[in-house]
Amino acid sequence: MHALSDQQIRTSFVNASRREAAHATLPDLGSLDWDRLDYLGWRDRRAPLSSYVVGEVDGELVGVLLRAAERTGKRRKAVCGWCEDVVATEDVGLYVARRAGAPGRRGDTIGTLLCSDFLCSQNVRRTPTRTEAGNASEEERALMTELRIEGLRERSARFLREVARTR
Repeated sequence: MHALSDQQIRTSFVNASRREAAHATLPDLGSLDWDRLDYLGWRDRRAPLSSYVVGEVDGELVGVLLRAAERTGKRRKAVCGWCEDVVATEDVGLYVARRAGAPGRRGDTIGTLLCSDFLCSQNVRRTPTRTEAGNASEEERALMTELRIEGLRERSARFLREVARTR
């Protein structure tokens, strides 16, 4: 992903009002390793249940405001719907996005299970475990990692595209 400015991020939101976008608490953009991100995701420090994701969809920047489901009781292990990491299953939660346009104004939403700290880009780049790769060569392991990265990009873009769809 290429480096984004504050303005690019704020104008990319498809399911947030101008006020919501203007008041979003952004992460420290200068500290990010943009070359190792497949999308930008963060939690709002001022509103614990609000989170944001910005990614590229068909060459366009699409930002989405998410609401996290409140955690009640014991946490259950789950697999993130984007990175599909089988190792990092402890901190996965349900996130819901209001759809863009008229569907969103009617209350239509779409949800998915996501890594709570949005570490999907890091998860897909980890070295495959012996269970995942068996006796695979270094080249085969590298290919597995590339396929995981590609899968993350496809699944996250599919979600963002679906939120942005107004029909």
